[in-house]
Order: sequence, then structure tokens, then C-alpha cells
Amino acid sequence: MRTADIRSRFLDFFAARGHHVVPSAPLPTPDPTLLFVNAGMVPFKPYLTGEAPAPWPRATSVQKCVRTLDIEEVGRTTRHGSFFQMNGNFSFGDYFKEEAVAFAWELSTAPQADGGYGLDPGRIWVTVHHSDDEAAAIWRRVAGLPAERIVRRGDEDNFWSMGVPGPCGPCSELYYDRGPAYGREGGPAVDEDRYMEFWNLVFMQYERGEGAGKTGYPLLGELPRRNIDTGMGLERMATLLQGVDNLYEIDETRPVLDRAAELTGTRYGADHRSDVRLRVVADHVRTALMLLADGTAPGNEGRGYVLRRILRRAVRSVRLLGYEDPALRELLPAARDCMAHSYPEVAEDFDRISQQAYAEEDAFRSTLRQGTTVLDTAVAEVKADGGRLLPGAKAFLLHDTYGFPIDLTLEMAEEQGVEVDRDGFAALMAEQRERARADARARKSAGALDTSLLRPVLDAHGPTDWRAYDTLLTESRVLALLGPGGGPVRAVRSGEIATVVLDRTPFYAESGGQDSDAGRLTGASVEAEVLDVQRPLPGLVVHQVRVTAGELGVGDTVQAAVDAEWRLGARQAHSATHVLHAALRQVLGPGALQSGSYNRPGHLRLDFPWRGPLGPMARAEVEEAANRALRRDLPVDVRWMPLAEAKALGALALFGETYGERVRVVEIGGAWSRELCGGTHVDHASQVGVVALTAESSVGAGMRRLEAAVGFEGFGYLARERDLVARLAEQLQAPRDRLPERVSALLDRLKTADQQAADLRRRTAQAHAAELAASAADVHGTLLVTTVTDDDARALALAVRDRLPADRPGVAAIATTTSGRATLTIALNPRATTAGLSAATLVKSALSGRGGGTAEVAQGGGIPAEELGAALNGLKGLLARE
Repeated sequence: MRTADIRSRFLDFFAARGHHVVPSAPLPTPDPTLLFVNAGMVPFKPYLTGEAPAPWPRATSVQKCVRTLDIEEVGRTTRHGSFFQMNGNFSFGDYFKEEAVAFAWELSTAPQADGGYGLDPGRIWVTVHHSDDEAAAIWRRVAGLPAERIVRRGDEDNFWSMGVPGPCGPCSELYYDRGPAYGREGGPAVDEDRYMEFWNLVFMQYERGEGAGKTGYPLLGELPRRNIDTGMGLERMATLLQGVDNLYEIDETRPVLDRAAELTGTRYGADHRSDVRLRVVADHVRTALMLLADGTAPGNEGRGYVLRRILRRAVRSVRLLGYEDPALRELLPAARDCMAHSYPEVAEDFDRISQQAYAEEDAFRSTLRQGTTVLDTAVAEVKADGGRLLPGAKAFLLHDTYGFPIDLTLEMAEEQGVEVDRDGFAALMAEQRERARADARARKSAGALDTSLLRPVLDAHGPTDWRAYDTLLTESRVLALLGPGGGPVRAVRSGEIATVVLDRTPFYAESGGQDSDAGRLTGASVEAEVLDVQRPLPGLVVHQVRVTAGELGVGDTVQAAVDAEWRLGARQAHSATHVLHAALRQVLGPGALQSGSYNRPGHLRLDFPWRGPLGPMARAEVEEAANRALRRDLPVDVRWMPLAEAKALGALALFGETYGERVRVVEIGGAWSRELCGGTHVDHASQVGVVALTAESSVGAGMRRLEAAVGFEGFGYLARERDLVARLAEQLQAPRDRLPERVSALLDRLKTADQQAADLRRRTAQAHAAELAASAADVHGTLLVTTVTDDDARALALAVRDRLPADRPGVAAIATTTSGRATLTIALNPRATTAGLSAATLVKSALSGRGGGTAEVAQGGGIPAEELGAALNGLKGLLARE
């Protein structure tokens, strides 16, 4: 049975039993503490924790998930995969243990002809929590399982919580006995390779308190509404039903592995090392495909860095298998063909996906070349000093600066007869991880409100009456205040900054790339400036305000007023973003899909996948297409409709956003621009005024960013450009249309003057070099030249070295000083290196370790200028000892 069929069969089964089918949420999550969805229950978390009422009593989904905490284990074992799919059925205060067990047993064991999976009931084992007599009894009653196949286990295995105070409960896991070929008898407590877990049923029935670990917390009592959260591993079930050994051999993964084996001339199963690399390729190419499909772009931070690392590990693994050519062009289409049965968007959007992936591979191949050069130089230095251990700091530099994986460094160093200081590297990596964790903790504490303090407000008063689409002014009541210290307060005074919850508000909360509104709260005895507006919980809008006069208290009635000019600017910028996006697609083609945006009054930026700069002509075409749309005064129409209808209309969705059953569609000129959007917009395109492109830049491999000034600010930008051209024309005494020619002529003259000056400096240096070489001092048979210069120290050192007699060891040490610090360059002639001298060693010795290079040429610096004389004199002592 194909994996896609296992997936659809699961959804059909639960839909027939009253479950609402919920589409998979995108892999990127809006949760700042979580990069990607890593479990099937993540999209349902607000309903399971009580943060928001569930829209349905029961639901089912097949959720895409990515886990990268154990990415180094991918391929080493056959259990670990970074991308996986979790089939789940959920009950929100509806059914509980008996029905959950019955559903799982029926679907697992019913014949395939009747819509089940047809597993042999005699080979299914289950585990329950040691205290859960109820679950054990249900398994005996519903499934007829004998006691010996119902295994009781402890908290570590069969009790679930989210790691924080909130819902928790026992769980029951289903295992399938794959037979003696896979391990020992005795059930899952003895061998979890033979007995493969394929389904976990979580019974959320308790509330847990504070505490660490899986057992260090109290149970506070029963939940008022008990929930069911189950997860069946789709890849695990495919492994069982397709009769293969592991998840790398199922139909959605094996074709990628086979294509990698074909490219590299490797046979899967021949040796462990090659098998690991083939599995890494198969997993990572599929994972990258799905992340790119959901709008993640390679980058240097957060989600982008995870994707970049996954792509580079795949490329590197193919390289280590002996394939030197670009590999993703062969492998990514194989992954697309595997996944398109379940996710048609990977085929529909493959042009954009592949463009980004191939650009990243090209960039990494260039990085590999640079890193290889750095590594070769470092290995040469180690050998020149008589060592055999590459410092951990050098391996870390290769990893951190050049993106060089440590295992590649280890292998290449080994090929050259050098080991790597792995302990030193590990220590530096640990320091970096701790800095990253500390930074994440700081961002979490600084950038996120304590939702536990706001949830009672939502529970007591319900969702905020949000009027941002309808009005700029409401009469509102203060429901709650969080003071400057973050905790609840009854009142805040002039000069203090506080978080305010109102019963109703006209303020737009930051979302969908649009900045939040600005404005004021005004009461009988208070004035406050609104600084920021957010939605920390579904349905709850909160305002960060600065009290400018009087006192604001809980229960006060205030007028909440949006700054009308600010909102107009925001509407212009957001509509301009849609217009620019449509213009990009009109000029560049459908592959130029928005991958992120930000807009505020007067300004917008828009990211989109593209290889290389647009160029002046393409930029001009895009800008003209956008402004022609504004001149035509295209109508702006906003409609609510079912998600399926919006998709049928071809409405574009922003990558990474999660949409409900009903969506808001914004059209500008009908089908010309049709997007799902929750932002505020103008009524007619002409109200935008003008879109003036101000910048285009790279924001990662295969990703470009356009920035533009909009509306009044756009006119201001064009006016400043006009004035600048006028001043240049006046200063250069040229008509405006001749300015490019005049500037080009001036640049040519400057280039010629620079070349002449460089030639003069070179001749002067050569003459100076001859004089310095003639004045070389004899230090125990080695000719030594030392001097301080204002010229190019490296060029002068090389020139002096080349003029020293070839039959005697020669050392040229040339120093410069800048801003009170000194730099030293040392160059050796061939006779000196043959005699065993090393420029790198001399620089490090003279400057107390500050410097590096090769045996022939090295440079270092950073010492105070007043210490330079001693350093140069110290060279004589070093040569004397030699």
C-alpha cells in the first residue's frame, strides 16, 4: 500500500466517524520558541490546553513535522528521520479512552478490503501506564488482548506532558511484532526493533503542577474536560505495510536513495559508511523539499539556518560518496515525484523550490572550494611546525565561518596525515551553543508576554471585540493591566509603560507583514500613547502604551483612537506590497513568489526567490508595471469565502501562514492580484500614490529583497533623487541626460591616475627594496632586513626578499603602524625555508602568537606601536638560536 494511500485511508476512516478533517499546518510555526512543527498535536495545542475553544468536538489530520535536535543521528540508525508525517485523531472533551482504543484497533486490524490496514491482531502488543488499570481493561474488552501482550511501563515511557504546568495524562502505545529476524522475543520492553511502535494514544485527564523532568511534578487533579491526542507514525505504518526494513526504504524515500546510489556508483547495503551517507541524502533531500515548499528559505539564522544545514549535509554526503557534480538537480525531482501524490503543491511550485535549492548548492560548492583552501593552508602550517594535530579553533573557524562540516574536516585532514583536536572543537561548539541558548532565552523573555497572566483575562471576558476593519475609534473599557515589571497591576501612572487589554479595540495588531497601528487612549483623567499592538493568544489583542498624563486603571473607560494618517500610510504600504508582488510575477514569471514581507507607513520590503540581481532594466520594468496598475486605478475588493473556494479561484497564500476554514481574499484588479490577506488596504489602487523602488539586495542564496518608498514618502524619495541629479548636473556642468557619460569619463580619469600613482609607488618601493637588501645584517649566516614603512608592507617584503642573495638564507621583516598599533610582515627566500626557517613561526614568536601564514610569507599584528622595536630586535635573537 502506497504511503499516500495509507494517509488518505486514515483521514477517510476518521471522517466517517464524525471527525473534522484539518489540513496539515505549514512546517514553520508562529510560536517564537519553536522553529518547526515537531509533533502532530502542535496545531491543536490551543484547544488541548484550553487557550481557545475548539471549533469542532473531534478532528483528524496528517501533520507534516520536522525534528532536528538529533540530526547527527539521521542515517546512523534507521529510526531517525528529520521529516516525518503524523496521523492523528483528536477529541476535545468529546470521547475518551474507550472510543480511542476502539478506533485504533479497528483501523489497524480491519481487512484492507474493508478500509483498514489489515495488520495481524495476533502480532500487536500494547503498553499502558503502570497505574492505568482502566486502559488495560479496555484493551482486554475491546481487542481481546491477552494479559501477556499488555505491558505496564513507567512515567518515562507511558506518561505524557508538555514539560510545563498544564494538561497531562497516561498514554497507551501500539507495537507490531515484525518477527524473530528483527530481534529477541519478549515484547517492546525487551526489543523495540523487533516490536515497532506505530501508534501512541494520549489520554489527557490530569493537570500537572510545577516541576522538572518526567516525574518531578505533582498532579493537581482531574481536568474538567478530558481530551484525546493520538499520533500514528505514517512512515512507520508504511514500513510495516510495504514489508521493508525501515523508513528509508518506503516508497516516499527509497527512490531518492536509489538515485543517489546510481549517481555515485554505490550499492546500498554494501557497507555501513556508504549506507549512512545514502540515508542522509534520502532523508535530507525530502526534508529540504518540504521546508522549501512551505516557504522556508536558506539563511544564516533560525529556520533558514536549519534548512541550509540540511541542504549542505545532503550535498556533502553525495560528495563523500564520490559524486563531484551538482547533485540536487538529479535528486530533488525524485523527491518531488515521491511526495506529489500527497502534497500536489511540491509539483505545482517546483520551479521556485528548485531554484532556491540549486542556488544554495551552487553557493555551498563555492564554500567547499574556499574552505578546502583554508584547510590545506592550516594543515601545511601544522606540518611546517612539526605537528600532527590541527587546532580545534581552526576546525571551528572552518565550521562557523565557511560552513565546513566537522566530519568533512576530519576526513580531509586524515587524508593528509593530520588529526583534529576534537576536544578543542567540541569545547568551542559547546560555548557557541550556550551563547545561542542564552540568546534564545533572552529573546524569549524580552520578546514574549507571559501568556499565563493573560489567559485568565481571555477566559473571563472572551475574545477582544476587534473593530480594525470597521472604524478608527471605539469606546473601550480597560479589562487588565500588566505593569512595567510585567505583572498584573491595578493602575499605571504618567511616564510608565504598560500592557493594556481592552474589551474592544480599533487597533490593527501586527500580523501578515503589516506593522501595528499607532494612536492614543484618552480618558477622563488619562492620556496614553499606543506603542505596539499584538495578539499573544488567539482572539486576544493587547496594547503596549506609554502613559503621558494622568493615571490609567483597570475598569476605566477610554476612547481608543487610531492615528488616521498612520493607518492611511499602512493601508497604502500593504496594498502597494500586493501590487509590487503582482508586478514581479508579471515581469519575471510565476516563480517570483513572495516569501516574506514587511510594510509600514511609507515603506515596504518584499522577499522573493530569484537567482542573481534583477539588473536595472528588470527593476525598471517591475516599477513601471506597478505604477501603471496604480494609474489605471484598479479596484480593490475584499471578500470572505471558504478556503477551498479561494484556492479554486487561484488566490495566493503567504508561505508559513496558517489559514482557517474561512479566509479573507484581497483582489486588486480581479485576478491580476488575488491573495489571502488579513491586512488593511486602500479602496482603489490610485490611493497608493506611487511605488518608488529604493533598493534591491540579496538576503541569502537564491533569495532577493526589494524595498520601496510608498505614497507621500515615495514622492519625497523621487523629489530628493531629482534634486541630487540637479546638483550633480550643476557641479559637473553637464545636461542631465549627459550625466552618465560625464561621470564615466571622470571615473576613467581617476582610474588612470590611480594606476599611475600605483606604478610610481611600485618603482619607489623597488628602489627602496634594493637599498634595504643591500643593507641586510648578517645574523649567524642569515641575512636579515628590518624596517618600518608607510608603503605596502607585503609588497615591500616580497620585493626585498627577491633581492637578497639566492645562495644565503634571507629574511625580510617589514612593519607598519596605524592608530598606535603595529603590523609585521615577514617573507623568506627559498634558501631560508630549505634551512628550516618558517615565516609563520617567526611572526608568531615575535608577536607572542599574534599572526599566521605559510613558511614563505606570514603576517601578524595588533601589538602597541611602542613594542615594535623590541619585536624586531627579538627576531635577531630568534635567528641566532636557529
